[in-house]
Amino acid sequence: MTERVPADHDAVTTHRTHVERVGRTSRPRVPLPEGLAVTVGDVVRVSLGGETYHAQVRESLDGSRDLRGAFANARLARADGEGEDHLAPWLESVGVGAGDPVLVDAVTPGFMYGLRPPGQRVVYDARDPPSSSLADIARDIDG
Repeated sequence: MTERVPADHDAVTTHRTHVERVGRTSRPRVPLPEGLAVTVGDVVRVSLGGETYHAQVRESLDGSRDLRGAFANARLARADGEGEDHLAPWLESVGVGAGDPVLVDAVTPGFMYGLRPPGQRVVYDARDPPSSSLADIARDIDG
């Protein structure tokens, strides 16, 4: 079931973080604040400017968790180097670069998150996560 939920709704928890670069590259990474219901390897839905993508939770060299890309589907999110990454173009389009703050909204903890620049109001299409049996079937199909 889909429900429209604004970022300032009581059901949405907002965390502030700062965009960083992956090593010495220009590729962005969004560090995930402590307390989010995700573990390394999880693939979550990420809303960027009203568009929903998929991202895999990665582990950085210091052991923290982050998002390094946003892809059209879960398979592409898990596959390194495949598919179009929408994270960097979105960050550029909203004027957020390395060192700048970005808000991480926990729309459906463990399943769907939203990214937005501070001060921007967003309404999310919040979805219930699939049952674990359906998620297992999808994961088997995706590979």
